Amino acid sequence: MRFKTDKFKLDYKWLALSVTNVGLFMACLDSSIVIIGLPTILDRLHASIFHGIWIITGYSLMMTILPVMLGRLADLYGRVRLFNLGFVIFTIGSLLCALSQNGEQLVIFRLLQGSGSALLIVNCIPIITDAFPKEELGMGLGTNIMAANLGNIAGYTLSGVMIGLFGWRSIFLLNVPIGIAGSIFGYFSLREISIKPVGEKFDYSGAILYCVGLLTILIGLTIGNPASVRNIVIMGSGIIIFAIAIFIAFRQEHPTLDVKLFKIRAFAAGTMASFLNSIAFACGPFLRSLYLQLVLGYSPMKTGLLLIPMEILIFFLSPISGRLSDRIGSRVLTCLGLAVNASALFWFSTLNQHSSYGAILVSLVLFGIGISLFASPNVSSIMGSVPPERRGIANGISMTLSQTGSVLSVPFSLLLMTLVMPYARLSQIVGSTQLISSTELPQFMAAINHACFVLGIIVLCAIIPSALRGPQPKITGKNPTSNG
Repeated sequence: MRFKTDKFKLDYKWLALSVTNVGLFMACLDSSIVIIGLPTILDRLHASIFHGIWIITGYSLMMTILPVMLGRLADLYGRVRLFNLGFVIFTIGSLLCALSQNGEQLVIFRLLQGSGSALLIVNCIPIITDAFPKEELGMGLGTNIMAANLGNIAGYTLSGVMIGLFGWRSIFLLNVPIGIAGSIFGYFSLREISIKPVGEKFDYSGAILYCVGLLTILIGLTIGNPASVRNIVIMGSGIIIFAIAIFIAFRQEHPTLDVKLFKIRAFAAGTMASFLNSIAFACGPFLRSLYLQLVLGYSPMKTGLLLIPMEILIFFLSPISGRLSDRIGSRVLTCLGLAVNASALFWFSTLNQHSSYGAILVSLVLFGIGISLFASPNVSSIMGSVPPERRGIANGISMTLSQTGSVLSVPFSLLLMTLVMPYARLSQIVGSTQLISSTELPQFMAAINHACFVLGIIVLCAIIPSALRGPQPKITGKNPTSNG
């Protein structure tokens, strides 16, 4: 039985924030918790590096190709209903991951777990946007981003401890009691307050073509050499399928991929800035870990711990940035955040084989400040610009573009590095745990520096759409009741 007292109405925004924070925390925890423990998992399951790639990538892939479709379904059938379903699927997927007997099973069950995570993440922001009044939305979203980064931090630190004490299966079993509690908490605490569209149907053909097209493009970009003939053919096929999906979207009255949202300037500018920033930002841990492990000789565990300062800064600064955006708007903060992110990349591009961890720490601090200034104000601007009945699909599109940028980030950074170092040799170095020979070290550092410099320029380019987002538009359409 759900609460119906006046006090509950006043406190609903905090209940919604608490439940969504738990869901987002768990989804982000399982994005990072596997990375440190992957060598142990592969060894115990006698799995190959191919399985290892898909144990990590498969989870992220589900959070890239599904959000648009799930966001549209949430608008039609209820965000809370799909959020709670996400908790159930995530919990079942986690249990099955823990019971896996080989690499193939773990890959399949990670895809299921990732599907549950996609349901959780794609509905968190719309639920919070529905529950919070506009003048407090930035603070609510900033707190949600804080929970996401706490999940990332916990993943890096818990992985080694739990595997050492209880074995690799414990990192998945940890999710089961929390997932069950979250499912119950969500069912009894959350309620639908969004306005559902009347008379609209789900666009099945557009959804299928969109997912297949995007998946094909991402496979062509992330498996093997993206410049090979095979990969170019795969990417070309995906682009054709994706173009057909967009063509169908223009002809549908109620499409899954609602391209009309890009007519809203704040939405279009915010999603474009987020996409460009994600391309440059997401490969940061990868490039820094290469430097710390292959150049400075640190262990994977020590490397994971040394990358945490950035997450801690984001954890503490995101709510403050969100509250600031409620007062002064998003444009100044997002542009400033992108400028700081670019400076972090330019700083990293000056490092050499004799630099210390202290030099790395400077870039981590700059990244932590930059992403804190950018992320929550940008999300607040995007979600505050769209009609309430389109918040699910709007967040789905925004999340897909951001996740696509993240998925492309590592292979794109490797592509930039191949302009300085041959692809075959670079692949051997990246896939090894051995320190780089002194003769190859200058070329490898030059490759990293080149990639970071170009990525810094891309982030500077993101300032242009961010600055053009304009003032927050007045929203047309019915607003759901926000209990604040």
